Amino acid sequence: MADMEMRAVLAEQLKQMMQQDPKVVVIDADLAKASGTWGLRKDFPDRAIDVGIAEQNMVSIASGMASYGYKPFITSFTPFVSRRVCDQITLSSCYAKQPITIVGTDPGICAEINGGTHMGMEDIGVLRSIADIVIFEPVDTVQLKQALPIIAGLGKTVYIRLFRKKIDDVFGEDYKFDLFKADTIKEGKDVTIFCTGIMVQETVKAMDLLQKEGIDAEIINVHTIKPIDKETIVKSVAKTGCAVTAENHNIMGGLFSAVSEVLAMSMPTPVLPIGVPDTFGEVGKMPYLKQIYKMTAEDIVAKAKEVMKLKK
Repeated sequence: MADMEMRAVLAEQLKQMMQQDPKVVVIDADLAKASGTWGLRKDFPDRAIDVGIAEQNMVSIASGMASYGYKPFITSFTPFVSRRVCDQITLSSCYAKQPITIVGTDPGICAEINGGTHMGMEDIGVLRSIADIVIFEPVDTVQLKQALPIIAGLGKTVYIRLFRKKIDDVFGEDYKFDLFKADTIKEGKDVTIFCTGIMVQETVKAMDLLQKEGIDAEIINVHTIKPIDKETIVKSVAKTGCAVTAENHNIMGGLFSAVSEVLAMSMPTPVLPIGVPDTFGEVGKMPYLKQIYKMTAEDIVAKAKEVMKLKK
């Protein structure tokens, strides 16, 4: 288990970046304590700003600051910085080519007891169709630490889906991050499982269960949904002949859609999804929500067996 919450790592890395680069700024919309960025105001009173409950203005302010050479990071709950601000991201940031980094916390079922209104089940789908945006979902603290400085220097609008609390680390300290290259966690020959975010840890559990049944699964963490690593997807499926996707998102518009698009154009292949089955969220803790939406390791195992039967 990681020693720090993901939001604490976010704040720690932002602090280091703000110390090193006076152009890095952080903007919140009345949720700095929830996002973990509250403490930055003490060290950087002029560069850690709260705009109040005004997320659309937050995007516009960040884009304006970017036009003057600043590197803004904006944070809020996932639905508030995706579906609520879609037009501002489209026009003020992406269309105007103003690089800002948008951090949406607690995506999908991670919102737990905040319920359906706060569950961003569709944020990837909402933003993925906007031209020239990068969509990234870190799997653990190791990846997040390495990713943030790279993202700050990218010069593009980037959307980060961030689980806020503690989560098991998948990678060790020897891990080398590449924003545009998916991570092959385990090679295999029978089925490929493409996973992202909190579903990577669940997929690793499923991998062990499959191994006990003699099924050799290839596990690939797709941390960047857009632009997606087409080469790794096609190379893996050319070997295994079938795939499962596992994501904490509506099965429409997210990882399943992105992977299916790649394979439809390159190598038509049976692909089955694990994720939220095109429905709104409800109040509940994650173990319960994973059960009702069939997002557990056992569900991934069952889906892998099902898709293997569809191989040509």
